[in-house]
Amino acid sequence: MTIVSPSLLAADFLHLDSDIEMINRSEAEWLHLDVMDGVFVPNISFGFPVLEAVAKKCTKALDVHFMIVHPEQYIKQTAKLGAMMMNVHYEACTHLHRTIQEIHDAGMKAGVTLNPSTPVWVLEDIIKDVDMVLLMSVNPGFGGQVFIENTIDKVRRLRQLIDEKGSKALIEVDGGVQGETAPRLVAAGVDVLVSGSYVFKSATPEAVIHSLREL
Repeated sequence: MTIVSPSLLAADFLHLDSDIEMINRSEAEWLHLDVMDGVFVPNISFGFPVLEAVAKKCTKALDVHFMIVHPEQYIKQTAKLGAMMMNVHYEACTHLHRTIQEIHDAGMKAGVTLNPSTPVWVLEDIIKDVDMVLLMSVNPGFGGQVFIENTIDKVRRLRQLIDEKGSKALIEVDGGVQGETAPRLVAAGVDVLVSGSYVFKSATPEAVIHSLREL
């Protein structure tokens, strides 16, 4: 079974209650939360007031993805939410190993995200310390972008690195995940699928989540 982590970025923010209730009813195991600061990425999404409201309502594990500068400043606040995973960008962390240690010390799992142009080998010396690697299959900042084809080969290279190093890290992919790309990603070695528009804009989102989970 594939872990499905629907992206809240594609939800209807006027009716978050009903969208969270749908996630709670669904077979999704996680909920993906994209925090953007308008500095690290060219967009602003939502911050802790929304995260706190969602955390009170959502019964699924919170998969929090920080697309921001200095994510280490928010580790304690994220842990206080009850987040399961705190995911930070390799490109945003000068002292990545220290940040991963601090995330673990706060009681969360630690994820590291790579932008499309960042090669997987940069994680060679840290792959055994992380719980998950998120590969961006679009350039971060906006939903609804076209899937970058090179991601399939990148997943295979990351899977090879994980196996060679004896790491237990999961592979997550975010961006352009839909009916055509999802099966190919899972076949290449992906464990967790993040899907936004494909889930939330569907007439039958729970059925879409079910189909992704069955891959």
